[in-house]
Amino acid sequence: MNRQPLRLAIMEATRILTEAGVESPRTDADLIAAHVLGVDRGRLPMVPLVDPPVIEAIGQLVAQRAKRIPLQYLTGWAALGNITVNVGPGVFVPRPETELLLDWGLKFLHGREFPVVVDLCTGSAALALALAHERPDAVVYAVDVDPQALAWARHNADVHSDAGDTPVRLYSGDIADPTMFAELDGLVDLVLCNPPYVPDGTPVPPEVAEHDPARAVFAAESGLAVIRHAIAAGARLLRPGGGLAIEHDDTHGSAVPALVRARRVLTAVEDHPDFTGRARYVTARRLG
Repeated sequence: MNRQPLRLAIMEATRILTEAGVESPRTDADLIAAHVLGVDRGRLPMVPLVDPPVIEAIGQLVAQRAKRIPLQYLTGWAALGNITVNVGPGVFVPRPETELLLDWGLKFLHGREFPVVVDLCTGSAALALALAHERPDAVVYAVDVDPQALAWARHNADVHSDAGDTPVRLYSGDIADPTMFAELDGLVDLVLCNPPYVPDGTPVPPEVAEHDPARAVFAAESGLAVIRHAIAAGARLLRPGGGLAIEHDDTHGSAVPALVRARRVLTAVEDHPDFTGRARYVTARRLG
């Protein structure tokens, strides 16, 4: 069996993905090769030659990715912080931008022992689980309204609990319901939310349009409908001095901070950019 250079297979994969319009063709080619080989991406240079079945397996996944099926659906997982979660059809794939929300939340909790945290619109539970992984002393609640998302979240929560992380308390509920988590009113240290926020009708890549659940991506009222509920829930749940962080669309740099400031119990309102400098998430504290 003639072994072949992995480098050439990755070059060909990059070419195919470039022609298909994939946003990060070389990165995706590398990650597909690493997935097939069962190694970290950084170890690919240590694998100069591979057997023909490896080349074939890479080619099959590249062909699927060229159809704009999300890479995470092909590998079966997505990363957030220092954890990975399983993802697939029916659940929103975590994005790198949400790392910023996680980082802010962890810094906010520094020095607070046994904090209570609520993750609204949890989806795959990636944000809740990443925070619980870093803060095993935290009591983390997570909620979503979508049954398919909750099925993925429950699976991911079980995997991380079995691995030794503090279990996340997962609930089915609508954040528009003013009685949701009523027993936690005024007791929560940190509320995080990555809600649906893309304005209805906005053109999105095929990976999003054809695969991410629409109700996890788009929102009415120019993308602000769910964010309004998240702000109301945060204002109600937070203890004095507690923190709120909500991800939003890059067109919301003025609108979302204005909505937060309209809640008189919320102060220190600040908007933050993502990795590309676009407005991406708002933070605030509860007065007291």
